[in-house]
Amino acid sequence: MVSHMAGPRLTAIPCTLMRGGTSKGPFFLASNLPSSVDVRDRVLLSLMGSPDIRQIDGLGGADSLTSKVAVIGPSTRPDADVDYLFLQVVVNEPRVDASQNCGNMLAGVGPFAIENGLVPVTGERTRVRIHMVNTQSIAIAEIQTPGGQVQYNGDASIDGVPGTAAPILLDFLDIAGSSCGALLPTGNAVDVIEGVEATLIDNGMPVVVMRASDLGKTGAESPAELEADKELKARVETIRLAAGRRMNLGDVTRKTVPKMCLASRPRNGGAIATRNFIPHTVHKAIGVFGAVSVATACVVPGSVTAQIARIAATGRSRRIDVEHPTGFFTVEIDVETDGSAIKVGRAALLRTARKIMAGNVFVPASIWDGR
Repeated sequence: MVSHMAGPRLTAIPCTLMRGGTSKGPFFLASNLPSSVDVRDRVLLSLMGSPDIRQIDGLGGADSLTSKVAVIGPSTRPDADVDYLFLQVVVNEPRVDASQNCGNMLAGVGPFAIENGLVPVTGERTRVRIHMVNTQSIAIAEIQTPGGQVQYNGDASIDGVPGTAAPILLDFLDIAGSSCGALLPTGNAVDVIEGVEATLIDNGMPVVVMRASDLGKTGAESPAELEADKELKARVETIRLAAGRRMNLGDVTRKTVPKMCLASRPRNGGAIATRNFIPHTVHKAIGVFGAVSVATACVVPGSVTAQIARIAATGRSRRIDVEHPTGFFTVEIDVETDGSAIKVGRAALLRTARKIMAGNVFVPASIWDGR
């Protein structure tokens, strides 16, 4: 329940701070936030401390991976248990972006929903059907619930997060084209944009995949090295803006999609090596849906990655290890190919989550008085 503090008026908003996958941020019940989108966004900017490169006056961690918000409520669809709205709070701009999903924060949705009474425990494991509002698609999370409670401790590990935790299995159904209308929005396995061959793909996240060598890179550069290359970043952004229109996303100047991926031959036993722009900074890893889209690109006949990816399996079910600067991201996808045509079924992967704290976050009542 939203409440007020005495003295200089502050509005107290209940929230739970959680790590989901390799991201972190506050989780809210939708009923505890303003119904007006404009007021809600002003509240989130205040509580996260944006715009400020340090986010010193809020919960944000001065990084796009720790300036994320999850809003959870009862499902508005009969085929799901809960609604999940993901909001990216831009660190250094007064802007909240709702144009994409976040598969990392998604890992915390099931535990949060169970612990807040939105989904009943059904046994040793509880499956939570999640309506991802941003793209109107469905994910199924399997949460360990022994003794009727969410279990966070376990022996599962994921690259980019120290230690181990209980595994959370995520299964995605029919996410191809969820943002762009089709798996390959242009209908082509390869498009040439600004003189660079690229595969424009959307299997849960709009991504532009390019060969690193076509941009004068080896693909082994560190994120810091790529960040320092202003000429490269400017060229990548020019390609992104042109690709956004081709991907049915319109003017993406102020959007966080599409993501941009430089792909190269794997170096550590995986299927493909990646360096990812999200979209203006270089990711130290790779996002969940970004990894799913890149993995899918690897099995698209004629794609820019088709000749450099190393994939042993040839059947319907493929396991694809996507290399990134801090490790691997393993994606299991079901695909059917018929000549140049491809149909993607499910995509599945493993994540973990941790509940860090629960309590109230405060914003000035002048921004929102809680009513």
